[in-house]
Amino acid sequence: MAIPLLEKYREFLSVTDETPIVSLGEGDTPLLPAPELGKKIGAEVYLKIEGCNPTGSFKDRGMTLAISKAEEKGTRAVVCASTGNTAASAATYAARAGLRCIVLLPEGKVALGKLAHISACGAEVVAIQGNFDQALEIVRYLISAFPVEVVNSINPYRIEGQTTGAFEIVDVLGNGPIYQAMPVGNAGNITAYWRGYKTYQAAGKLTRLPKMLGFQAAGAAPIVQGKPVPNPETVASAIRIGHPASWETAVQARDESGGIIDAVTDEEILAAYQLLGSVEGVFCEPASAAGVAGILKLAQEDFFRPGDIVVCIITGHGLKDPDTAIATSSTPTALTADRQAVADHLGFSP
Repeated sequence: MAIPLLEKYREFLSVTDETPIVSLGEGDTPLLPAPELGKKIGAEVYLKIEGCNPTGSFKDRGMTLAISKAEEKGTRAVVCASTGNTAASAATYAARAGLRCIVLLPEGKVALGKLAHISACGAEVVAIQGNFDQALEIVRYLISAFPVEVVNSINPYRIEGQTTGAFEIVDVLGNGPIYQAMPVGNAGNITAYWRGYKTYQAAGKLTRLPKMLGFQAAGAAPIVQGKPVPNPETVASAIRIGHPASWETAVQARDESGGIIDAVTDEEILAAYQLLGSVEGVFCEPASAAGVAGILKLAQEDFFRPGDIVVCIITGHGLKDPDTAIATSSTPTALTADRQAVADHLGFSP
């Protein structure tokens, strides 16, 4: 039986003998070589496939710790605002722990796969007639006025749990990569990975810190623009956030590492999304492709050098957003159930 993530990295986390570990087998996700992508950017590329977590996204790394600490505290109800992935993870881990879970979602802005998952795990869902940032403001009010625990990334245990992704990358590579690329929405993940690398450096487990490359969607790029975006819009729903909760620490990660936070268009995101599926066999949700879109954009400026090691965090599984997958795919050709007709269509000779 696999060791729970919180047990594996206990020495680096706020886990004590009193912490009831709530686990669904999260972590230990593949670090997959991406040779075709590497050829395109002129470097050695790896994909950290976080869609292999139990709820199909990286959120489970932080949620296992947040829910475990909530149960340790005696909390009976948790709440979050979400564009989908946080809510799916919160609903799942709360169900495992027997806790009430309340989810606030922006109405009409959450992908179908995520809604199905949230509902299946029994969360109480409130659709807010507004955006994610407005939903999070309501969550801040609820936790200030009522006995309910927040499990958004403003909960420090969420960030702490997500540091384990950096630990795993170093455990496989034997050191930090040269660059790490990833999507930036609420900015908790870039914060967590940078903190994880620094934690491992302090423990003597790496000698090289990566430069952090974060990418926001052009229609939801407050950090790039230097000001909040009141009405963020992008096909990449998981990063459709106009005022990130971890803004300052994301900028700190960028600056301390000597990295970049830039924007990529929806067209660039969807092109990277389709490229990942067609040449690497990796099906991710659109937001997950933002990091790949970013390195492809940088490669056009001859940013990378042969021998550079680049890790892209693929944050969520493609089935999170089946609507986009269907909308961007070709329509199947309809043929009669005749073997010769099918062979002729495929161009096979007798």
